[in-house]
Amino acid sequence: MSTLIDEVEMLRKKVIDARLPKALEIRVQGNLEEIVRLEHDISSRVHIEQMLRYVEWAVSLPWNSRTTDIVDLVRAREILDKHHYGLEPVKERILEYLAILKLNKQRWDEEQANDLTENKEAKLSHSILARRAPILCLVGLVGTGKTTLAKSIAEAMGRHFVRIPFGGMSDALDLRGQSRVRPDAEIGLILKGLKFAGSRNPVMLLDEIDRVAEGTRGDIMGVLVELLDPEQNVAFTDHYLDFPFDLSEVLFIATGNNTTNIATAVLDRIEPIQMPSYSDEEKIKIAKDYVLPQLMRESGLTKENLTIDEDLWPKLVRPLGYDAGIRSLERTMNALCRKVARMIVEGKGNSYHISKENMKEYMETY
Repeated sequence: MSTLIDEVEMLRKKVIDARLPKALEIRVQGNLEEIVRLEHDISSRVHIEQMLRYVEWAVSLPWNSRTTDIVDLVRAREILDKHHYGLEPVKERILEYLAILKLNKQRWDEEQANDLTENKEAKLSHSILARRAPILCLVGLVGTGKTTLAKSIAEAMGRHFVRIPFGGMSDALDLRGQSRVRPDAEIGLILKGLKFAGSRNPVMLLDEIDRVAEGTRGDIMGVLVELLDPEQNVAFTDHYLDFPFDLSEVLFIATGNNTTNIATAVLDRIEPIQMPSYSDEEKIKIAKDYVLPQLMRESGLTKENLTIDEDLWPKLVRPLGYDAGIRSLERTMNALCRKVARMIVEGKGNSYHISKENMKEYMETY
C-alpha cells in the first residue's frame, strides 16, 4: 500500500504543476483524498484504479501549454512548395489565412503593450479571437495530397500535428469519450489527440469526415458541429473528463473525398477547398522531383544506383489507366526502388538504367 501512497503523492505534485482550472483541481484533489481513505479496502481496488486513471488523464492534458505561431509568409511558402507541386489556389488560401493571423497578432500585441483594453475578460476574448482560425476542408479524390498538405500547414506554422481518422467510425463516443460509470470507460479521441500533441493549439486533422458509418452519421456529425463552431468549442466537454476544455485555439482541418455525405450544419461551419486532380504533366514533375527522390532516400539508393529514361515517364504515371492522385504512381516507384535495392544487395550490380526496353524486368505491372 505504500506504493499507492507514493503514487498519490506523485500525482499531487503533477496537479500543482499542471495548473488545472480551480473547479477541476478541487475535484481531482477530492479523488486523491478518497483514494488514500480507501487504500486498505480491498473491495474498492477497481474503484481506486479508475480514480487514479482519471487523475492521470486530467493532469496530462495541455491546459496551459501552447506553441508560438510562426507567421512568416516567405517561410510558409517555401515549406508548401517544398512538399507540394502546383496546388496554387490552395496555397494562396493558406497564405491569406496566415496573413490575417499575423495582422491580428500584431494588433493584439500593440493593444496589450499600450494597455488600451481595460477589461481583463475583454483582453482574453480578443486574444482568443486573434488566434481563432477558419475551418478549412480539403475536398478531393484519393491521392491528391490532402493529408500531407495538412502536415505542411502545421510545419509552416510551427504547430504540432495530430490526425483523427473518421473512416469507418461507428460511434460518436469515440470522439466524445465514455462516462466513467462504465468500467471500461475511455477518454475521447479529441482529448487523446491534444495529449499526444502536448499543446492546446495544434493543427488537428479530421480525416475523411465523409466516410463515417451510415447508421451513426447523425450523431458523429452532431459532435463535429460542436467541434467546428467557435461559439461552442470554447467549452467542449468530454464525457470521461466531464469538464469543459477550450478548443478555440486548435486549427481544425477536415478532409473528404466529396461533400455529399457531410451534414449541412457541418458544411455551414467549414470552408471547402477543392483539391484538383493532377494532369499527366504534373504527375511527371511530382514523380521526378518529389516522389522518386524521397523513395530513393528511404531505400538507401543514390542517383548513381538508379536512373530512368526521360521518354519512359509518360508510361510510368499511367500504369493502370487514369488516376486522379499519385497513389498508383507511388506504388510503382516504390516497387522499382525495392527491386533495385535487392539486386544491389545480391551483388548483381550497382548501377541500373531503366528504359522502355528493360522496364518489364523491374516492374511487374508491365
